[in-house]
Amino acid sequence: MTHPIRCYCGKLQGTLHQNREVNRCVCYCADCRAFARFLRRDREILDEKGGTSIIQTIPANITFTEGIEHLACMRMTANGLLRWYAACCHTPIGNTAPTPNPSFIGLVHNCLDADRTSLDSAFGSIRMYVHTKSAIGEDKPKSTGVLSGILRVLGMVLRARLDGRSKQTPFFVVESGTPIVTPKVLSDEELKNVKDTV
Repeated sequence: MTHPIRCYCGKLQGTLHQNREVNRCVCYCADCRAFARFLRRDREILDEKGGTSIIQTIPANITFTEGIEHLACMRMTANGLLRWYAACCHTPIGNTAPTPNPSFIGLVHNCLDADRTSLDSAFGSIRMYVHTKSAIGEDKPKSTGVLSGILRVLGMVLRARLDGRSKQTPFFVVESGTPIVTPKVLSDEELKNVKDTV
C-alpha cells in the first residue's frame, strides 16, 4: 500500500510505500516544538499539548516524484538531528539521524496531507507517546508504548540493514553519507528565538 507525501503548496510531492511498516507516535519534546516554530507552522503542526504526530519508517519507503529541489534541512545545533522540510512553503517533512545509518525517518503528519481519522485508517492507531514530561500545561499526557515502539522501530531498521534497503534513501548521498542539501545550523540567537516560547 502507498500514501501520498505532499507539501502545503504542492511543489514537493512523493509517495510513502509500505505504509504498514511504520510506527506511529506523538512526541512532546521541546526540539520538535522549536522546529514547528522555526517553520512558523506551530498551529498546524502541534496538538493542544505541544505534541507532534509522527509516522516512523525507513527512508527506503519514501520516493519524491516532484520538486525535490525544494527539499531543505536544518539542525538545532551542529550535532543535532536533521530536520527536513519543504522550503517553498515551510511544510515539515521529517527527522533523520545525521547519517544514513541508522536507516530511519520520523515523518511529520503534515506532509501526509491527512487528518487524524485518515491517519488512523492509513497507518493504524498511535502506539507511542514520548517525552510527555515536556508537554505544555499541567495535565501531562501519559507516556505509553515506549518499549514496544522502540522494538518495532529497531526491527524495521535491522530488516533494512539485512536486506540492503538501508542503502536506499532520498535524503543522503549514500556513497559519501552526506545529506543531499547542506543543513542550516541555527545560530545561538536563532535557537533562543525558537525556544523562547516553547
